[in-house]
Amino acid sequence: MNSTNLSHVSSFNQRRWKIRKAVDTVARRIVQFGGISVIAAIALIFIFLLSVIYPLFGSSSVEHASEYSVPGDRTDTLYLAIEEQAEVAFRVTQSGQLVFFNVENGDIVSEGNLPIPQDDQITSFEVVDEHFGILSVGLQSGGILFFQHQYKLEFTETQRIIHPQVIYPYGEEIFQVSNQPLLEYAVGENEESLTILFSIANERIILQSFAKESSFLDETVTLELGERAEHPVVDPILGLLVDPEQEWAYILNRDGNLSVFDIRQQSLDLREKVQVTETEVKPTVIEFLTGGISLLIGDTQGRLAQWFQVRSEGELPFRLTKIRETQIDNSPVVSLVTEQLRKGVIATSQAGVIKMLYTTSERDLLSLSASDGAIHNLAVAPRADIFIAQDRHSTIKAWNIDNHHPESSAKSLWGKVWYEDYIEPDYVWQSSSASSDFEPKFSLVPLTFGTLKAAFYAMLFAMPLAICGAIFTAYFMAPSMRRIVKPSIEIMEALPTVILGFLAGLWLAPFVEKHLPGVFSIFILMPIGIVLFSLLWWKMPTRIRHLIPEGWQAAALTVPVIIIVIVCIQVSPYLENWLFDGNIRIWMSEELGIGFDQRNALIIGIAMGFAVIPTIFSIAEDAIFSVPKHLTAGSLALGATPWQTLLRVVLLSASPGIFSAVMIGFGRAVGETMIVLMATGNTPVMDFSIFQGMRTLSANIAVELPESAVNSTHYRILFLAAFVLFIFTFFFNTVAEIVRQRLRKKYSNL
Repeated sequence: MNSTNLSHVSSFNQRRWKIRKAVDTVARRIVQFGGISVIAAIALIFIFLLSVIYPLFGSSSVEHASEYSVPGDRTDTLYLAIEEQAEVAFRVTQSGQLVFFNVENGDIVSEGNLPIPQDDQITSFEVVDEHFGILSVGLQSGGILFFQHQYKLEFTETQRIIHPQVIYPYGEEIFQVSNQPLLEYAVGENEESLTILFSIANERIILQSFAKESSFLDETVTLELGERAEHPVVDPILGLLVDPEQEWAYILNRDGNLSVFDIRQQSLDLREKVQVTETEVKPTVIEFLTGGISLLIGDTQGRLAQWFQVRSEGELPFRLTKIRETQIDNSPVVSLVTEQLRKGVIATSQAGVIKMLYTTSERDLLSLSASDGAIHNLAVAPRADIFIAQDRHSTIKAWNIDNHHPESSAKSLWGKVWYEDYIEPDYVWQSSSASSDFEPKFSLVPLTFGTLKAAFYAMLFAMPLAICGAIFTAYFMAPSMRRIVKPSIEIMEALPTVILGFLAGLWLAPFVEKHLPGVFSIFILMPIGIVLFSLLWWKMPTRIRHLIPEGWQAAALTVPVIIIVIVCIQVSPYLENWLFDGNIRIWMSEELGIGFDQRNALIIGIAMGFAVIPTIFSIAEDAIFSVPKHLTAGSLALGATPWQTLLRVVLLSASPGIFSAVMIGFGRAVGETMIVLMATGNTPVMDFSIFQGMRTLSANIAVELPESAVNSTHYRILFLAAFVLFIFTFFFNTVAEIVRQRLRKKYSNL
């Protein structure tokens, strides 16, 4: 070859080298860009989730909005209220004047007077139903007048106009319940009846019941006199309460002794007496929390305690129990008001301190010094976005409230909370209810538990089958059979999980319930049957065993597997009649105390196991098959048996890949949505039983996110659940990578 040819070849090689270098550079940049893009996408998801979640744990704040003199006459204020739009407030005075005024500046919108005779006067006041604005006043003559404030909206092209009015739901007549002045009374009211509890001269209390009668012509409601009951009272009374359902009446005396009466039979049946304060501490105020279940009791040491009835196994079926307590101030609690739609409370002290708190989450939201003296009159808007207070100088002050997520706290999300009507603190998820006074329960613990439970049973089913199948396919199976089996199992991964969930929920769950003894028999007899068939096979003459080529023996196992399944299902009814008196579910419930849900963890284990098996099998099989052949050949050459080679060489070398397969499969099970959504009862219970259902984080998000109000507490907590799933995935993937690298480093020298 002459110099010209050599020069031409050298030039060609240089050009090809430059092209290859350019291609490598471009490929490297594309790979780098792709990797950075993935990291950036994950980071953006992380930031977005945090941006939605962050307001849950933000602090509350108030802003002083306005201050003005009390509108109307200068007699004492009995009641303050704010309508839903927080534009018009309502004031009831000791003289019976009704004043509607502008919240922002105190300008009077309208005013009037209660139809009280001139020779009579107001001696007491009681809120009947805060939500519907039904109020009442007790009179010197012993009568009660019921009235209601309402607001009608009118929309023009440029503004919204609010028209306040006062109506009388039971007519303008005064209901005469006593011949003595009504100094203390309480009213319980629902759609069917009304009950009045009042005291006479602090000597006896009287319970008067009324039935409601509705007219079909004009839809007016009248009160028909019902049963009347009496009970003696010895101690001076501080407060009376009757719950809205008219089941319980509470009488608190000034020494802190609270009497609980059962009034379900329209009688005063004394059930228990409870000392709600210490000996030297006196109660100062008692009110119902929203819903009429819990009692709020303030005392002279500035503490506010929440009490409610708790079911008991003792002599009394219910016992009044103190649930939680918070410090308002060092001076006595003098007044409080509760939010209409949540379990929030605003309380004031003798020193003029106003404190906002939320009972369920046990959050002290904020505290401010609003006056140099006691504040006895408070009102908060239904949406809890503004509140007003009247001080001792006859001045009304208004504050705007920024308090969107008081229900959320670390304790309410991850700790046990004692909810109303529960016998003890518990982890509960219940985000909605038909009741307007519902108390949301946002514990993520049962959802997290359900997620891990579903993943555990799915892995319990999938891991042995997938890993053992991968070992046999990669190490023992004939290459020609492997070329059929491996793609067949891997293609299962393309099956939509919604199909698996559909089959599991509508076919598998009823089938397993109907043939439960047979299903149990399959799990017991299948391993035994396979082992016995294998022993029988190896005991057969060589001539028969050689009919099946080497590495194809697994195909013969399909015959006993099918036979065992068919036999177990066919004998299932006979086993149920013979061993379990004809019904295994009732037998488990009565004999073992184990409940049975049709859509349970067993169904999830089977259905989600089939979804996870292809993932674990494919990765584990590749890891085992990729073990260098010289390692296995060397081990066999040194006299090790195939099983010894498998256990001490192959599996150790493939352990990083197998572990990665398991962790990826577990991550898939944790994040699975459609199967657990369709094949479980979606009940957020914490029961590790294989026969009980669960609700997972992913299924809960899928079910409730479309129905949640944007930017509500419920909405943001669902994003918090998504964040928890994100952390789960990140954690398990990180652990998997760390362990995989250590295993790889440890066994790389084999």
